[in-house]
Amino acid sequence: MRTIIVLSVAALGVAGCGSAHGGSTLDVVASTNVYGDITAQIGGARVSVTSVLSDPNADPHLFEPGTQNGLAVAQAKVAIQNGAGYDDFMGRLESASPSSSRIVVTIAEMLGVPGRDANPHLWYDVPRLPRIAGAIAAGLEKADATHADAYRAGLDRFVKSLRPLDREVLRIRTRYAGRPIAYTEPVPGYLVAALGLRNLAPASFTRAIQNGSEPPAEAVAAMNSLIAEHRADVLLYNSQAVSPITARVRAAAQQAGIPVVGVTETLPPHLTFQQWQLAQVRSLQRALAR
Repeated sequence: MRTIIVLSVAALGVAGCGSAHGGSTLDVVASTNVYGDITAQIGGARVSVTSVLSDPNADPHLFEPGTQNGLAVAQAKVAIQNGAGYDDFMGRLESASPSSSRIVVTIAEMLGVPGRDANPHLWYDVPRLPRIAGAIAAGLEKADATHADAYRAGLDRFVKSLRPLDREVLRIRTRYAGRPIAYTEPVPGYLVAALGLRNLAPASFTRAIQNGSEPPAEAVAAMNSLIAEHRADVLLYNSQAVSPITARVRAAAQQAGIPVVGVTETLPPHLTFQQWQLAQVRSLQRALAR
């Protein structure tokens, strides 16, 4: 299984700030602060991480990188990206500053997630988080073999730190498996599956919202009926990418007395990845318990 993709194009002579040899740090750029935080936890003091997308108010699907983002990629020895069409801007930035030595870790390819039709929100796949972290650690080690032991130790710490999240997921699955929920778009889809919950929202609605397009009229009608008839116990709502349609669905759920749980695509300020995901899972647990 291939976990690391190395861009094999000629370098344009743009050198990185640090190479992690002789006391300097390894320059890493991550497409979002989700992967940036995981990388920083694994790499510790050995890495200097820049996250391209970190604005909690930004819609990742509409994001366009700027000049500083291009400079960060040009200087990076390792690039961490999601793939599956989620962060195509990374490919453009990498192509603008090609390097034969840059290590590129593409999470979707490592997990074998096919193409653009798949749900790209891979960091919500709690059971596979150790594999995601393992791919990142392997990329750091490949770029900086001198400190391989430090990266392996960082990976071990990170995986162990996931245990509270794993326990909460198991607890919810044991108690609430099979319960019907709905989401406005597939952001928490992998988490919903790990919890054993059933999403009743029509795919024609949720995928259109994810892609920033207008859902078909019949999909909107089906979603509205789902809420009006109280067939979903909880509505999971992407609070980071709001549209008039999703705002109306949220308002209808609140009026119907259906608990609404907000989720986001990027890491909120002042939280670690683990704290963020654990808080969201516990919010969902409280909603299911109502």
